[in-house]
Amino acid sequence: MVTILSTVFVLGVLVFVHEFGHLLAAKLFKIRVDRFSLGFPPRLFGKKIGETDYCISAIPIGGYAKIAGMVDESMDTNFLEGPPQPWEFRSRPWVQKVIVVCAGSAMNLLLAFFIFWGLIWIQGIEDVPESWNGTVEVMDGGAAYEAGMRTGDKIVKVNHEGVTDFEALAEIVHPSVGQPLAFSWERNDSLFQAVIIPRKSPIINRNMEPDSVGLIGIRQQTIHVDVGFFKALKYGSGLFVVNCRLFFTSWKRLLTGKESIRSLAGPVKIAEMAGETAKSGFSNLLAFMAFIGINLGLLNLLPIPVLDGGHLVFIHLEAVTQRTVSVKTKLVVQQIGMMLILGLMVFVVYNDIVGIIHK
Repeated sequence: MVTILSTVFVLGVLVFVHEFGHLLAAKLFKIRVDRFSLGFPPRLFGKKIGETDYCISAIPIGGYAKIAGMVDESMDTNFLEGPPQPWEFRSRPWVQKVIVVCAGSAMNLLLAFFIFWGLIWIQGIEDVPESWNGTVEVMDGGAAYEAGMRTGDKIVKVNHEGVTDFEALAEIVHPSVGQPLAFSWERNDSLFQAVIIPRKSPIINRNMEPDSVGLIGIRQQTIHVDVGFFKALKYGSGLFVVNCRLFFTSWKRLLTGKESIRSLAGPVKIAEMAGETAKSGFSNLLAFMAFIGINLGLLNLLPIPVLDGGHLVFIHLEAVTQRTVSVKTKLVVQQIGMMLILGLMVFVVYNDIVGIIHK
């Protein structure tokens, strides 16, 4: 039940915010919006206000804002045979079209930014002291934990050499995958010693690329620091930029073959992660929502038919050539894109289920 509710909450908010962005932009330019729906047809219930039908639909995997004069793969195009009407999307200048199409992703990105900013402002941050006295936090199940080390212990030697800097300790551990290291640490007035073997572990390096190093499951003990409004803005902005860079790096690796397509997470995996995150606290669920929101917002801007980026391709093509692409051509491209997206969806769902079975 936690998994179901957290998934509905995360995806429901993100879809609503995305489509609401399209709705607001269209209304701003007085473009008619025929329907604003959470979920895909068939329509269940709703209310028509002015020219727009606001409704809830049966298939809860997305939503849409049906904008008059905007070609999509499911619309009735008979009326498009006539000249563009003033209230239609197709009659508007290039700038307005771009703003309407990009507004959904912009809202997802803004939501993610404000979540990061707000969480850091309210909760503060975990920072490391200016000088390290050897005290560490130990993760359950790691090599250090299995050797008997616990949170609050103070490392004094590695391979019989004194260690006073955590970065120096990392430089010893990271390249030592599979190699035994002799650790000495203190707890209260007792001295403990054990041989610990670093395990090869995946990380994201400073270039925002997947990497692997030796880890023993420890980190420098942190202290809680409250931050003000503007300092939270600085930290929130940095976290937002890091997640955006991670999105582009991940897709670059996929397209260059450095990353397997099997690494893509589908709705089943996202639901599993949402459930696990929700169990660790609502603030963590909000941070997860921000992460998914960044990916949803940027993914929609990729030049793929059916996605917002596909619409942008046609808008820019028409602006450059000063010629309107035929409705038939747009529909064919949209339908091909829909089949590709559905095929990818089937693959990632299958991949998610296989991954869970073999977990």
